[in-house]
Amino acid sequence: MANYTTADIKALREQTGAGMLDVKKALDEAGGDTEKAIEIIRVKGLKGIAKREGRSASAGLIAARVVDTDKGQVGVLVEINAETDFVAKNQKFLDFAEQVLTAAIDSGAQEAEALAEVEVDGTAVKDLTDGMQAVIGEKIVVRRVGRIEAPRVELYLHRTNPDLPAQVGVLVGTDEAAAEAAHDVAMHIAAYSPAYATREDVPAEVVDKERAIAEETTRAEGKPEKAIPKIVEGRLGGFFKETVLVEQAFAKDPKTTVGKVVEATGGKLIGFVRFRVGA
Repeated sequence: MANYTTADIKALREQTGAGMLDVKKALDEAGGDTEKAIEIIRVKGLKGIAKREGRSASAGLIAARVVDTDKGQVGVLVEINAETDFVAKNQKFLDFAEQVLTAAIDSGAQEAEALAEVEVDGTAVKDLTDGMQAVIGEKIVVRRVGRIEAPRVELYLHRTNPDLPAQVGVLVGTDEAAAEAAHDVAMHIAAYSPAYATREDVPAEVVDKERAIAEETTRAEGKPEKAIPKIVEGRLGGFFKETVLVEQAFAKDPKTTVGKVVEATGGKLIGFVRFRVGA
């Protein structure tokens, strides 16, 4: 007869994030001892890490924070992926995310590869990640890091599901004057997902590709040769209006643009970062 209860199974699942069958097997093997069961889950999980490498981790969360500095503020976003939503809201996973975020802030790491080598209380983030995989039994990935430094940094986190952690995170860097519009701009970015802040930020090869596509499309439509350059530039302008933040129609007032909203403050936009889990 099992010397543990249904409540013990539920508590251990919530504590470790492991599946019900794995929890029951661990409790059986541990004779109902919760601490021993956790260790069994961890050991078996470590052995299974290699098997999980090819699995997809598209759920997860965005962890973020803004901190004050001598020069203004720094905002950091970290995307951490798991395989299922169940794990994404597990408290151990949430605590792990906070550890990783703190490591990203303190180290200044700007890439996931660099963050993996940062130590937290003597343990590298990559080893902490392996430990989480072992306990939870799912593939866990610290996917990417975003960082903005500016006089003022606005943070906006959006939950696409109220039962889950934030799935979208936005950082907007501005000077002091434009800070009054930063929150609305951050919400706009979350909804409209611009790829670039200004035209100058769009790589030349991207512009060249879009121009070539516009020209090919225009010629295929049989437009007069003399009219082609003007039509192509018009279509390129449409591309900028869709993908460049300051040229997008403002979410709260489509009659104006994000750029004009910022200009009205007398300040300037310094940059932004937008992450969506799995995107």
